[in-house]
Amino acid sequence: MVDKAKCTLYSGGMKGAETAFGEAAEKWGLNEVNFSYDGHAMSREKHVAMLSEEDLARGDISMELASKMMSRTYYEKKKIRKVLQSIFHMVNKGHQVFAVGKILADNTVKGGTGWAVELARLFNRPVSVFDQDRKSWFTWKEGAWTQDEPRIEFDTIAGSGTRNLSDDGQKAIDELFERSFGPSR
Repeated sequence: MVDKAKCTLYSGGMKGAETAFGEAAEKWGLNEVNFSYDGHAMSREKHVAMLSEEDLARGDISMELASKMMSRTYYEKKKIRKVLQSIFHMVNKGHQVFAVGKILADNTVKGGTGWAVELARLFNRPVSVFDQDRKSWFTWKEGAWTQDEPRIEFDTIAGSGTRNLSDDGQKAIDELFERSFGPSR
């Protein structure tokens, strides 16, 4: 079992799932770091690590490549680029990635959350997604999503997800932490 006092959650502090991950980290006594940058509006502003333009550039990727990997087109390229760059830092720091959203038919995940999932797969990190429509966790194993009840198994994790967190999504996050660390303090 991971020592929760030595475990750190990396997130973006956005409304919805990222705020819920941060609140769970606080409730269970984990460390927390929320990445931000100039102009980024956060809902959870605890333990903020501001990314400079140089930091953001380290997470840069071709928007054409991102569009191809995600099987979609990004129209607000300047705005979405910074979001994708900050997500890079979350996933780069977190050895295990958890997300809440919707798994699409092409095995990508809807929205910006999908970029965290794609990076986790690209970096060969364990990644689990709670699909709010199917009300179940799925873990990427051997090239496919497998229904699962994941646990936090590493000292560094990334938490990402939809801004439209459902009650089931909130419950899934809380149950993940309880399954991993026992009852909250």
